[in-house]
Amino acid sequence: MDQKTILKKLKLSIQLMELHDENAFKIRSYQSALNSLDRMDQDLTSLSNTELAAIQGVGKGIIDVIDQLKESGTHTLLEELLEKTPTGILEVLEVKGLGPKKVKTLWLDLGITSAHELMEACQSGEVAKLKGFGEKTQSTIIQNLEFKASNQGKWLYADAEEITEPLLESLTALLKPAEQITIVGEYARKMEIIDTLEIVVGSENIDSSISDFEKLDSIDWEKALSGPFTLRGKLVEQDLSIAIYFTSNSEFLKKKLLLTASKTHLQLGVSDTKTMSEAIQESDAKDEKAFFEQLGIQYIPAELREGLDEIALARENAIPKLLEDKDLKGILHNHSTYSDGKHSLREMAEHCKALGYDYLGISDHSRTAFYAGGLEIERVKKQHQEIDELNKELAPFKIFKGIESDILPDGSLDYPEEVLASFDFIVSSIHSVLNMDIDRATSRLITAIKNPYTTILGHPTGRLLLRRAGYPINHQAIIEACAENNVAIEINANPWRLDLDWRWIRFAMEKGVKLSINPDAHEMDGYLDMKYGVLVGRKGGLTPEMTLNTMSANELAEFFAKRKKEITQK
Repeated sequence: MDQKTILKKLKLSIQLMELHDENAFKIRSYQSALNSLDRMDQDLTSLSNTELAAIQGVGKGIIDVIDQLKESGTHTLLEELLEKTPTGILEVLEVKGLGPKKVKTLWLDLGITSAHELMEACQSGEVAKLKGFGEKTQSTIIQNLEFKASNQGKWLYADAEEITEPLLESLTALLKPAEQITIVGEYARKMEIIDTLEIVVGSENIDSSISDFEKLDSIDWEKALSGPFTLRGKLVEQDLSIAIYFTSNSEFLKKKLLLTASKTHLQLGVSDTKTMSEAIQESDAKDEKAFFEQLGIQYIPAELREGLDEIALARENAIPKLLEDKDLKGILHNHSTYSDGKHSLREMAEHCKALGYDYLGISDHSRTAFYAGGLEIERVKKQHQEIDELNKELAPFKIFKGIESDILPDGSLDYPEEVLASFDFIVSSIHSVLNMDIDRATSRLITAIKNPYTTILGHPTGRLLLRRAGYPINHQAIIEACAENNVAIEINANPWRLDLDWRWIRFAMEKGVKLSINPDAHEMDGYLDMKYGVLVGRKGGLTPEMTLNTMSANELAEFFAKRKKEITQK
């Protein structure tokens, strides 16, 4: 059992203890242990009991639980709690906004033991009548249940990637000589959400190939959904749909092109009389490069084949050089142990430097984010002193002094003006009061954008993909406000966010707004998410020139200094 699963089991244990009114001291001890284990650097599965005992909050009882989890995947208390918990309650506990106490009320007062029953009770108005709920809470529960249902079986690109790469290796091992295989569909286009993993296999003996793939025990094939040349099913260990299309080697490229592109892309005209789909069907090209040469247009990268204006651009040879990982010179928007990060400022800086970057922007939470250890003013001063010392030691590597300032409900930034002025840059983000309509959310963001101290607008919609819909905003108005106030917009590279959405990147560039690829890293491994920000940037057509952190350390320092000088001159 891996560390992630152990921590999930501990969290479930805490939820069930709260649900069943277990001893409060015991619940706190479990929570304290979970907090410490979640923040530590090492993998707890590799630690001895003596090493575990040295961790704050981890006592003999918790160590015994961890031993049981390692050995059997469960532990005695958890089994006792599960035994007296209706199975469907676990599903209700997953509904966003419902803690164990509210779930218990729903269970005992209304007899709700499943998400389906919860939806029915909400739709009939029964939930709103309960003490501590009301119409607003009931409406929010309905929205969250609908959001959850609509995303059932869907995967983040980053999570699908962990499955897809080893799966493709195992499938490739099944191929006979002269057979070929490739990923197509949403995954090939680097979509942020993957609904179905699609694969094309080229073979001269299709029946034999299908027979080989049908024997795979890692996939639960759904015969009713399959066809003579298509196998459909789900991965046995993951709720991820898969479709494998079989074709002859001579048709392999056509099938790849047809199934990689979106339906809208295929309907676009490549000439006055021919759509992209028709051009593919008629082509005798041997590879993708040759296909686009036959059309007499510029090669269109797979991630751009979404049916926007990519063909018109390709006709004019106007598809720009897209951003690549190697173009990025530094990493902005990161957290350390000063707020809710897992690693110290020194560790974050040294690791960033070791990865080959030239600078780090540290931007811990501001004081209003008390739940995330937001920095009081004295802590800001202390951090700035440490940054000055580390900059001397690590030069020419540079740490920029930043903060992720909460955008308060009225649109103002956290901290008084003299504190805001002490930072090199400020990432302004909304973290609280998320239940806003489009007018309120847009007004709140624009007020923050107009604040002269805002350098970067952080994760504009606050969305968490597959978990929480973002608050609605007028993207056009937000981007235009950023253009007027020389504010960059973040592409938050955390796979759960990927916000700004790639569909608005082109508009931002047209308005002259720079984008900043930020991992929002809360630990050193968080830097690895930068690649997902690059993928999103590329889907939106982002170029190195329009990316803030392709600047060198000196260029960025000048950029920050110029903005601060403009503030003082106003």
